[in-house]
Amino acid sequence: MSLVKDAITFAGVGQTFLTDTGPLTALRDVNLTLAQHEFVAVLGPSGCGKSTLLRLTAGLIKPTDGLVTVYGTPVTRPREDIGIVFQQATLLPWANVEDNVVFPAKHMRGRVSDKDRDHAREIIATVGLEGFETRLPGELSGGMQQRVGIARALFLNPDILLMDEPFSALDALTRDAMGLELLRLWQASPKTVMFITHSIPEAVLLADRVIVMSERPGHVVADLPVPLGRPRDEDSLRTPEMQDYAAHLRGLLIKKKAA
Repeated sequence: MSLVKDAITFAGVGQTFLTDTGPLTALRDVNLTLAQHEFVAVLGPSGCGKSTLLRLTAGLIKPTDGLVTVYGTPVTRPREDIGIVFQQATLLPWANVEDNVVFPAKHMRGRVSDKDRDHAREIIATVGLEGFETRLPGELSGGMQQRVGIARALFLNPDILLMDEPFSALDALTRDAMGLELLRLWQASPKTVMFITHSIPEAVLLADRVIVMSERPGHVVADLPVPLGRPRDEDSLRTPEMQDYAAHLRGLLIKKKAA
């Protein structure tokens, strides 16, 4: 029986940015571990450093204090085994869907092979966009653009997927549908997911654990497993147990904000 690996580890991580008005401490003494193929949601008030955690994991910035590791290796730069989905799809407006999806290969390897394009078309079909390969982003709805963003993040088959409020700009119905689609993709091809969100129902529906952050400087104030089996759907959240769990999370957020 194989042992579960630690995919992402934050050890005493702090992050201070230099601004025009002086130093701004975004994170303080963050200690957190994500196991391989675990789905972890991070909740917290605006400005508490949730997105900074994601950027540190992605190697886009370096911590001021402490250490961030991925599979035991300190993160010093972006890695091919980490995919990122941002709040906005951030697609290349002049490139069609297929060219947007294969962009990581062009950026990291300097070329795009026929095999890459075949793989891109498979992923495009997986996220429900078969037939839209030659469409430009401006011809797609917000939800479809976000599907392209997810397909691009999955293109290099990363073992770790970082998602920064990926559905927050979508309408409620599309957001719910995208959450369920993400669950389907994750169950079909498990990955370690760090999912940043402001939505308690979204966190509870998707995650194995929910991390609650304090106000800035952000640090972990609660690390709670979600007492809900899989597979899940929206009806899973309507049980008394899950409503109590969501209320507890809400209470933690309100309490920490008031404090």
